[in-house]
Amino acid sequence: MDIAQLLERHWKTIAVSAVLVMVAAAALSFVRPLEYSSTMRLLIIQKAGVNLDPYTAIRSAERIADNLSQVIYTSVFYDKVAAAGFDIDRSYFEPVETKRRKQWADMVSTQVTHETGFLQISVYHKDKEQASEIARAVAFVLTTEGNQFIGGRDLEIRLVDTPLQSRFPVRPNIPLNAFLGAVIGVILSSLYLVVGEARRHRHTTFSGTHSH
Repeated sequence: MDIAQLLERHWKTIAVSAVLVMVAAAALSFVRPLEYSSTMRLLIIQKAGVNLDPYTAIRSAERIADNLSQVIYTSVFYDKVAAAGFDIDRSYFEPVETKRRKQWADMVSTQVTHETGFLQISVYHKDKEQASEIARAVAFVLTTEGNQFIGGRDLEIRLVDTPLQSRFPVRPNIPLNAFLGAVIGVILSSLYLVVGEARRHRHTTFSGTHSH
């Protein structure tokens, strides 16, 4: 069985399957509300002392950034953000603690650039202005109270890229979902054709052998 020839012979079937799954994936993306993002970057600076060389200071800053990236997801940090004095619509958040924690963890995303002290934070919200306000509140809490979360170490947390709003909704990523849907459609339809051809080939071979 020549798989390449088989797929070439049924390319229209594969193309139709890819389009159908792509459309379905794009449509399912709209089940989740469209959200804007507000992204910023902070720099964690571990001040080098007498016994701390610059390389060690950078690695230390990276570990602190990792720790802070996890602290951001906690309910204690959320409480500080909500009480920071920014124009945050607190009624948007779930009143039940367990649901609010999940909502907050889903709303924020952190990323540490390794071998540096850079911490990138993104906030997602249906209202782009709210995304920006929450991001600014997060930056404020980190730059003013960040030391409290990591034991009061001798460090500085500096906002180097102010919150930048996305012009269009970025979550869910509809183009990416549609592309992945098309890829899945191609793979599944190709597998179906190959498996079906293999079964027909085995059946033909078995029938021929049995007849003799």
